Amino acid sequence: MLNATHLSIPLDRDGEEPIYRQLIRHIRMQIESGTLPAGTRLPASRDLARQLNVSRISVVNAYAELRSEGFLSAHAGRGTFVARDGNGAAPPEKTASNNAARVHEAPTTPDRSLREMMRMARKPGVISFSQGAPPPEFFPMSALRDALNAVLERDGAKALMYEMAEGYGPLRHAVRDYVSALGIQCSTDSVLITGGTQQALDLVVQALLSENDFLVTENPTYLGMIDIARTRRVQLQGIPMDDDGIRLDMLENFIIDHAPKLIYVMPTFQNPTGTVMPLHRRRQLLNLAHDYNVPVLEDSVYHELRFEGENLPPLKALDDYGGVIHASGFTKMMLPGIRIGYVICDGGQYERILRVKQAADISTPTLNQRAIHLMLERGMMAQQLERNNRELKRRLHVALEAAAKYLPPGTRWNVPEGGMYLWVELPKSGPNSAELYISAVEMGVSYAIGSVFYTTVSGSHRMRLNFGAHKPADIIEGFKRLGRAWRELACDYDEMEKSPLL
Repeated sequence: MLNATHLSIPLDRDGEEPIYRQLIRHIRMQIESGTLPAGTRLPASRDLARQLNVSRISVVNAYAELRSEGFLSAHAGRGTFVARDGNGAAPPEKTASNNAARVHEAPTTPDRSLREMMRMARKPGVISFSQGAPPPEFFPMSALRDALNAVLERDGAKALMYEMAEGYGPLRHAVRDYVSALGIQCSTDSVLITGGTQQALDLVVQALLSENDFLVTENPTYLGMIDIARTRRVQLQGIPMDDDGIRLDMLENFIIDHAPKLIYVMPTFQNPTGTVMPLHRRRQLLNLAHDYNVPVLEDSVYHELRFEGENLPPLKALDDYGGVIHASGFTKMMLPGIRIGYVICDGGQYERILRVKQAADISTPTLNQRAIHLMLERGMMAQQLERNNRELKRRLHVALEAAAKYLPPGTRWNVPEGGMYLWVELPKSGPNSAELYISAVEMGVSYAIGSVFYTTVSGSHRMRLNFGAHKPADIIEGFKRLGRAWRELACDYDEMEKSPLL
């Protein structure tokens, strides 16, 4: 059997980039440069972890990602080798020009290793805090069933035909009336019905930006917008946040230097941080955007999930110039699978988004639109939202108590006034959230890894926990498992620190 090659890998242990990402980068570079030619046998994950004095989980994750990219292959009983992929395709060309292209080309798909890790969370028995949807017990099933039956009885086959791309007329009227209670004054002609809020965001990006245009957002930001930017080949620039939201001084500097085509923000219960932008910052943002003539895309999907504090107007309610595009929907409130969202904007922006919508799917499903309209008319949405918010408040209190009791000393988290998430920072003295993930899933709990929400390499010790996803008993058990997984992996770290390097 071939002896394993000794790998020389310099690691930045104090940096924000997770150790497993550093391993991927260094091994990939050595393969591309020819330092590690095809057929080279790499050390076993346990041996490399001891050699580098890192967690074995970091090595396992790095090898798994490199295998998925075709750089490595694993052979039972023999080891891990630099090799062609399973389809016989050649590894990337070992040329300087190819390396340069790899550095500058924006990713067009989410990280495959992270998708694989999220797939693990669906194992039976895993308490998952990773999802971004409300739990099934929040769904108004009886009211939805009655609405669907009433629509089919009233409208018959018309409820199953194509609808206008703009949306079902009565639903557009109802949305106009619905948002007026939030302070947004608009006409029905400004309302466009979409297939959920995610489609709303995607349509706006497609309508207003071309390939390589700049889109500016908060950092961290909604993972779905990162995926949209990658897929549409838009350059996404994250601007750091403070306690009040996006840093306007840094935003202005970036606008001056790069002339972005769109600013994307989530001003109320921002995903993932839970931050609420105060009124003065909202007005300042709108004034800044108007001064430089940059439209603002407002994601308001969590706006109404408030159970503490003062209600603040959406950006669109403060918009005196018509520069805000307001996107929201009924998915986070209660019915994620129905996929009904909406965009509210003015004039030329509306027409451009409508054209993209027509090309995307012709129309949002008619039956779903009519059922949601009937539920709005009957007042069911408001009633269900009130019940859901009461339960979210109860679950938050349980989660805060469980975090204080079971998460490791030194862990920090936000205390949100609404939304569904705790934004948690683990102690820097132990494993980061990516290294912890596999151990946590094996322990029966999962979460959203914090670094995936950043547009830059950052957030390695962060995680997002959906406290609204489970009933109190499961919240307590899940946090208990999470704390136990961290302590056990932290013990492995301590042992490595004490052992001599190989």
